[in-house]
Amino acid sequence: MFINRKIQSSIQNHLDKKEYTIITGARQTGKTTMISQFFKELKENSDRVFFLSFENSDILRDINKSPENIFKYALRPENPLAKNEANERVVIFIDEIQYAAHPSNFLKYLFDKYLDNLKIVATGSSAFYLDSSFKDSLAGRKRIFVLQTLSFEEFLLFLNREDLLLVLDNLRKQSDYISAQQNEMLEMFNQYLIYGGYPAVVLEKDINEKRAYLRELKNSFLKREIDESGVENSDAFYKLAALLSGQACNLVNRNELANTIGIDNKTIERYLFVLQKCFHIELLKPFSGNLRKELTKMPMVYFYDLGMRNVLINRFFPFEQREDKGQLLENYVFKRLSEKYPIDDLKFWRTTDNKEIDFVVNGAVERLAYEVKFSCKKQNNTASKVFLQNYSNYLSYSMTYLTLFPDH
Repeated sequence: MFINRKIQSSIQNHLDKKEYTIITGARQTGKTTMISQFFKELKENSDRVFFLSFENSDILRDINKSPENIFKYALRPENPLAKNEANERVVIFIDEIQYAAHPSNFLKYLFDKYLDNLKIVATGSSAFYLDSSFKDSLAGRKRIFVLQTLSFEEFLLFLNREDLLLVLDNLRKQSDYISAQQNEMLEMFNQYLIYGGYPAVVLEKDINEKRAYLRELKNSFLKREIDESGVENSDAFYKLAALLSGQACNLVNRNELANTIGIDNKTIERYLFVLQKCFHIELLKPFSGNLRKELTKMPMVYFYDLGMRNVLINRFFPFEQREDKGQLLENYVFKRLSEKYPIDDLKFWRTTDNKEIDFVVNGAVERLAYEVKFSCKKQNNTASKVFLQNYSNYLSYSMTYLTLFPDH
């Protein structure tokens, strides 16, 4: 059964646009499944729709010789300068476009030569390759969509638990909401916090198999990232990933990491860059305005998938027994915010005397401040008061485990 993802309607709406549609994200998040579905729907109504994979060595060899060789495998569009209103555009779906030797040049050539008569929809497993290849020459010629691992709502849909989605929605709207299914919904949420949202992991029912699959994903993903990004010291790369998983939701001190692992700062920067561009981590920058005591340098590290984070530290204890409940909840809120807002709009706020706002949404329209607490007990609002005294145009919210991050 095919289940629509949250981002799917935005991508589908873009298929009619002139710009090429690029879908990226971590490996195994469902990109191929998504464009296969788009291809199937368009193919039903047109014989000018084609699907290619650049994992096919024959196709790759040909297009690396010349972009025109793509038309050995798909219909060549008609001359875009011909004034023929009957001209239909050709749509080519390309899976794993990052394997092309020069994907930026390839797409630019086709876009400029065939104009409105050719539409390309492509996937790429890592923004590392897309960012380094899709340079300014593609400005105005593409739009990139990031497909993350499953959100909690998508997690419930994949498990055919639409009934629990209703419970979740009511719980967010009413803090005192009570349902006979509430405990079951929270048990599912706890499972999500531990095993994350990779579709194959979510669909696996056996707990031991979930863990084994996550270990395989960790090993295979990091190995491919190491091989394909030119990382030379694989042991140091693995150590860095493990250290960061233990430091999730905390400040990243590059000097300390370099000293602990035994490599130089330049290498640390390079490895952090790879982990970010392969959608494993995000380094949130600090929000700074006009207070002298605000931190302005060190970023905060978060993981895009908690299953990947937990397998890196090899901790799969039940949620009730964990000492890192607060980290898991805070990282969940980060993931949810990253799905809703551009990553450049997300910041954190902290002062040298340890007053902290976990997330600041510094958008063009919305200005929000979020504090994440595991429970309401002994809540200290000093940080919120100081922040709002200095930034009165922000709306402040406090979230707990039971609110599960309401939509504001």
